[in-house]
Amino acid sequence: MESVSLTSLAEEQLKAARAAHSGRASHTLHGGHTHELRQTVVALLAGHELSEHDSPGQASLQVLQGHVHLTAGDAGWDGKTGDYVVIPPQRHSLQAVDDSVVLLTVFKSLPSV
Repeated sequence: MESVSLTSLAEEQLKAARAAHSGRASHTLHGGHTHELRQTVVALLAGHELSEHDSPGQASLQVLQGHVHLTAGDAGWDGKTGDYVVIPPQRHSLQAVDDSVVLLTVFKSLPSV
């Protein structure tokens, strides 16, 4: 079994986000485009966002550090360190209120072969 410190990874990704012009950085912990389950640590600096997009499947968001705002349609959710939400299956966006790190978990159905 491989173990990862989410606290250390969050700090690494925040450091990378501070050095990036986009104000964000990410690291996929598990999965990828060929897997059904994908877990990604995403760091966003305050005032930056992941613009509105569709979800490729069922998804959840856990705030590891900071304060974020998730918008899905007419609904909004404010999450702070330790908070968790299932992302509604519709177009959504994520804004960082403070420098933040989240764990995004996506379960997508792979096309049948």
